[in-house]
Formats: sequence, C-alpha cells, structure tokens
Amino acid sequence: MKPFIFDENRCLVIGEIAQAHDGSLGTAHAYIDAVADAGADAIKFQTHIAAAESTPSEPFRIKFSKQDATRYDYWKRMEFTPTQWAGLAEHATERGLIFLSSPFSLEAVELLAGLDMAVWKIASGEVTNHRMLRRILATGKPVLLSSGMSKLSELDAAVEIIREHGNPFGVFQCTSAYPCPPEKVGLNVIPQLASRYNCPVGLSDHSGTIWPGIAALIQGARMLEIHVTMSREMFGPDVVASITTAELKQLVQGLRFCETMLAHPVEKDGMAGDLENLRQLFTRSVVAKTDLKAGTVLSAEHLTIKKPGTGIPENRFDELVGRTLLRDLERDAFLRFEDLEGA
Repeated sequence: MKPFIFDENRCLVIGEIAQAHDGSLGTAHAYIDAVADAGADAIKFQTHIAAAESTPSEPFRIKFSKQDATRYDYWKRMEFTPTQWAGLAEHATERGLIFLSSPFSLEAVELLAGLDMAVWKIASGEVTNHRMLRRILATGKPVLLSSGMSKLSELDAAVEIIREHGNPFGVFQCTSAYPCPPEKVGLNVIPQLASRYNCPVGLSDHSGTIWPGIAALIQGARMLEIHVTMSREMFGPDVVASITTAELKQLVQGLRFCETMLAHPVEKDGMAGDLENLRQLFTRSVVAKTDLKAGTVLSAEHLTIKKPGTGIPENRFDELVGRTLLRDLERDAFLRFEDLEGA
C-alpha cells in the first residue's frame, strides 16, 4: 500500500526525533515504537555525517553537552552506519510509519537514497543548498520544504527549482526558535504560503506544546511536524522544544477529532430537528397549576410551565390566558388546544 503524503482531508503527522536518540541506536528504535503507538503517520530523523557537513570550528547553537568538546564531535556521535539507517527504516515500515530523515550533506543524500524513502524533508538551513536539492529531486520523490530561517525569496527560488523537475512538494511554516513562543508561531503564514505556492502547507512546530498543531489544522495545515521526546527530563538541545510521546498521542487524537468536525458542517435547523426527542426533555409545556374545573376562564395564576416539552410550548403561554376550559384538569395535567373553547 502506497503511504499517503498529501491528503486534503487528513493531516500528515510527523514525529520529529532529530537527535533525541543522543547517538543510541537502541533509543532510536524505541522512538519508532513510541511514535507508532502514539498514532502518528511518520517519523523523522536527521542524517548527519560530520566530516561531510561540518568543521571543528562550527560553534554550538547552545552549549549543552558536557561530553562533546565541539559541535563537530556532537555530529560525529550522532552518526549511524548505512546498515543501521536501513534497520531504522525497516522498523518504521513494519510499524506502519513513513520513514523520513533530513540530509545535511550530499553524502547523506546518497546514503538515504539507498533507503528509497517515500518523501524527502529539506531542513530550513538547507533551502538555499540548490546543489543538494537538485540531487534529491533527481530521485523523483516528493519534497517537503521547511522555512524556519528562510526568506520568501529563498523559498521562491527553491520552489522554482522543484517545479522545473516536476516533483510533488509541500511547504512548512516554521520559526527556528527553541522553544518557539506563541507570538512567533506565525499561523497567519500558513494560508499565505498555500496561496503563494498552490501546494499543501503545514506547520513545523517548535513550541513544545500541542496547541499550535491543532490551531494550524483549522488554518488549513495538512502537514504537522513536531519534535518528540520520551520525557522532558531527557538530555539534548531540542527537549525544551519538544512534546512528550504521551502528548503526541493526545495531539493526534485532537487532530483527528477536528478533522471529523471540519468534514461534517452542520445546518443548524436540521440539527435541531434531529434532536427533537432530546429537545422535548429539556423544554417545558403549559400545565395546570392546580386542579381545574370545566368552565374555568383561565388566568395566569391557573397555569405554569413544567418539563417535558411534549405539550403546548411554554412560549404560547399567553395565548391560553382568557380561554375557557372545556374539561376538568388535575394538577400538572398538560393543556391541549382541544381542551379550550374556540380551539
């Protein structure tokens, strides 16, 4: 069965692991099971080959590690072998997940090309790496562009190259802040990107909460990528911008609930009609306030309103005042128009 990537009725949910595995192959496999159990559609890693993408002088974004002297050392520790990457991809497929990993060098592209991934994800820092982009496009697979650090002109240039090759593509609104505060999420950009590029658009969320993902769906997002951690007590630079695997499950449930709501617009009067039986339980009818004899000219003091609403509706109370009763009524008996003179 071919995995879905773009679906206007269903949001693709990608659990972003990045380096949350901290270089442990066993932990990377554990994340696959956790993300699958949470109900996500895809899992994404990052493929770093230190010698191909970095130099020992590359500074840390955040100096978080007490075991890596340089960021180059960190990237080196994050590396897996081609065989190990193949095992991760196979495990993800077995669990029903789409396997993705963002490459950060041409060498990483070649490694991942051997895995025959269903779709490529371009990290925002690589949007201007047109040489790598063209190599990825040569695979003929769909491409997902991030935009966390990109200007529109840079996205325009990348999209133009993609269109020259004819690959399906999507674009993520993203803000490269870890964590991303609510005022910088940029939900308004989602429809802007959809209009500008006429393609599926999503949100790559670094807020560390589930709320932007749900709001993005309402704004038209059909893809959501979100960083995931087993616990907020885990080690790593992305933990503060991640949700837990338990929260991922809650997020997926919320998205699917919202999708069902959006797929079923309600006609208000029709819905009220469908709920008529329930409506009668909650509304009231006009009843006799006390025992009444035939011939009584009804006044407001003779009547009251009580549940259920199976008799004369409460909003017609005033129409009954001044009418003559044709039969005896016991207290709490429902009035009927045929019980009244001149009905």
